Amino acid sequence: MDALHIANSLTRQKERFEPLNPPFVGMYVCGPTVYSNVHLGNVRTFLTFDIVYRYLQHLGFKVRYVRNITDVGHLTGDTDDGEDKIGKKARLENLEPMEVVQQYTNDFHDVMNVFNILRPSIEPTATGHIVEQIEAIKQIVDNGYAYEVNGSVYFSVRTFSEDHPYGELSGRKIDELLNSTRELDGQSEKRDPLDFALWKAADTSHLMQWPSPWGMGFPGWHLECSVMSTKYLGETFDIHGGGMDLKFPHHECEIAQNVACNGESQPVKYWMHGNMLTVNGRKMAKSEGNGFTPEELITGNHKLLEQGYSPMTVRFFMLMGHYASTLDFSNEALQAAEKGLAKLEKAVETLATLEPSTGDATYDVQAFAAKCSAAMNDDFNTPILIATLFDGVKAVNGAAAGRVALSAEDIASLQGTFQAFLRDVLGLASEASQTQSEGGGDDAGALLDLLVDMRTDAKTNKDWGTADKIRDVLAAQGITIQDGKDGSSWSRG
Repeated sequence: MDALHIANSLTRQKERFEPLNPPFVGMYVCGPTVYSNVHLGNVRTFLTFDIVYRYLQHLGFKVRYVRNITDVGHLTGDTDDGEDKIGKKARLENLEPMEVVQQYTNDFHDVMNVFNILRPSIEPTATGHIVEQIEAIKQIVDNGYAYEVNGSVYFSVRTFSEDHPYGELSGRKIDELLNSTRELDGQSEKRDPLDFALWKAADTSHLMQWPSPWGMGFPGWHLECSVMSTKYLGETFDIHGGGMDLKFPHHECEIAQNVACNGESQPVKYWMHGNMLTVNGRKMAKSEGNGFTPEELITGNHKLLEQGYSPMTVRFFMLMGHYASTLDFSNEALQAAEKGLAKLEKAVETLATLEPSTGDATYDVQAFAAKCSAAMNDDFNTPILIATLFDGVKAVNGAAAGRVALSAEDIASLQGTFQAFLRDVLGLASEASQTQSEGGGDDAGALLDLLVDMRTDAKTNKDWGTADKIRDVLAAQGITIQDGKDGSSWSRG
């Protein structure tokens, strides 16, 4: 496969990647709703598109990567009911909503740093784009695809479906959707149970609200992504990504909103969706008691974990499964990942010490590099890339044992290939470099800061066992925690 191909969720086909305006690529990924700590399932989604971002850059594309922060409008119910998730959290903890937003945005960034996930080009917030969302709603209303009721504005799915297809992305038929929904009981403002909110009226008790032509209120969750993606990437752009669970209704609603507002038949050329994590064959979920936080993974402080695992081990484990496939999380799988990553790191160290052979080379390094590229060109197939890298490990170990002959140029080429695919594309930072003295680098510093913050939270919640375990884990690495009246800090030695 000589060019990048992407499995397009919209067409259900693997298609050659041809950006709209090469060498520029526009990519949008639905970011977190910042009302709680990041869990491992979230990490996998953002890791998936970190790989996409990295590989597109590796190919020489100039990527504008937009990943939003949802800081208002995401309700606790799936059908425009319930409280705003951030407002609810603020009320429960007696905080300002923006305190909640800042706290969990910081946590999100800390976790992304720990797992070596690159920052996007632009990270817009929903609250920073209220004006643009109101203008989009006005346009959709003017185009006849939305209506106002008691200060709320709803998108009319039935009206839209008369002019445009609805349900193409998820494969849902409008008639089937209508037949499967419950009849409205007369209490709902919606004309139809499939309609969804573009703007919700807010009473005086609602913590987050803004003035609009329809009264005080706040935007709908689906609308936010439509507005922010098109503002920074244009009315049509190359790639839109997110978790499989967002395909319906969130992404389906995004498409409908974009078409209703801008008139484009298809706002996104390639849709991509990452699959979920399971734990011992069961869906990872808080309610199941099998959801892991980064803190629990690093410390091993979870009933389902036999030990703690480094961030790069976890990253490597996730890359051992294709992004579109479910990935089962188990101690056995993590321990295998730990051993596999150690072999790769050892090979990189060995490669740096190899002396060129005097005879003819016996390993085709160009073919090795080509196989690495072919794996990634096949819909970002990281499991195949990893298997190919292990073929390179065999060659390195064979050279060290005198069984494989490598020229100086071969060694340099192998070093370049491992650097490109292990470090740059897969983003597997050397763990040795993360724990060196002199601060240990940005990734190590972020990890240590996160662990100290986690220990502080544990102490606040009187979870002394977790607090002590974090202290002991850090002490074993030569890290000392100092507790003071202004908080806690860490130092080496």
